[in-house]
Amino acid sequence: MQISNNRTRSVLIALAGTTAWATTGIFFSVLLNRYQLAPLALAFWRDLFIAVVALAGLRVVRPAALRISRKDLPFFLGYGFVGLSTFNAMWIYSVKFNGAAVATVLAYSSPAFTVLLARAVLGEALTARKLVAAFVCLLGCAFVARAESPATWQVNPLGILVGLGTGVAFACYSLAGRWSAGRFASSWTVTAYGFLFAAGGLALVQRPATLFSLGTEWSGWALLLFLAVGPSLVGYALYTHSLRDLPASTAGLIAALEPALAALMAVVFLGEQLVLSQWLGVALILGAVVLVQFEPDPAVPVAVQEPAA
Repeated sequence: MQISNNRTRSVLIALAGTTAWATTGIFFSVLLNRYQLAPLALAFWRDLFIAVVALAGLRVVRPAALRISRKDLPFFLGYGFVGLSTFNAMWIYSVKFNGAAVATVLAYSSPAFTVLLARAVLGEALTARKLVAAFVCLLGCAFVARAESPATWQVNPLGILVGLGTGVAFACYSLAGRWSAGRFASSWTVTAYGFLFAAGGLALVQRPATLFSLGTEWSGWALLLFLAVGPSLVGYALYTHSLRDLPASTAGLIAALEPALAALMAVVFLGEQLVLSQWLGVALILGAVVLVQFEPDPAVPVAVQEPAA
């Protein structure tokens, strides 16, 4: 089945955003371990820096995209203040409760939740192809994270609940991004204000002692700023933009490539080795993403004409 040019372009945009996301783990590791930055403080500063840079960039390049109305505030309260900030916090605590492997698998249960919720919320088609792709994707994530062993899944009801919550939260993020398509002058508007509200939500759970723990470690601040304006801002902005032409369920499956891409980057840049089951997981995720690309093109909302700078 032929895929439209708009859809092909959006698939490539989503892939580029996911690739940018896949590099963030390296920065997280350095900031958390070498600089001993508290996880919630890292989440707050990253979101704040993303918002400030995105808003400043729009002010210079496309001032009209900064305009939002009072009726948009409920959306950004749900999308940023509640949604993004909750996802960031739940992800951190899922890693703490479950370990990185199980937390990764639970977070990337999001394609399954997205497929189901997109049917109820956005009216997207619930097809056998999407359901199979979501299952194959989840299985692939389990292999990549080396969570296929039953011993890895120690019984921790609270941890499992929080981990599944990250999957639901990311699914809601995808649905909200899809819903916003065509309702704002630019996808950068959604990204900028979404992270501004998310930083506001995370500000409520900060402690001064940990919030400013970097002190005068200027190299740490520089790394944190680069994390925010590089892979994080680029990744979120591109993914949000892709939702203008892609169903949320399709974009969510593409985003699930992140653990596979991160594993491959670890091989190339860090000299790590993947075992056979991890290579199988990479292949399964790629197969799931390819499978869902041959869904018929859905009807998409008419995009808002982006104003000239």
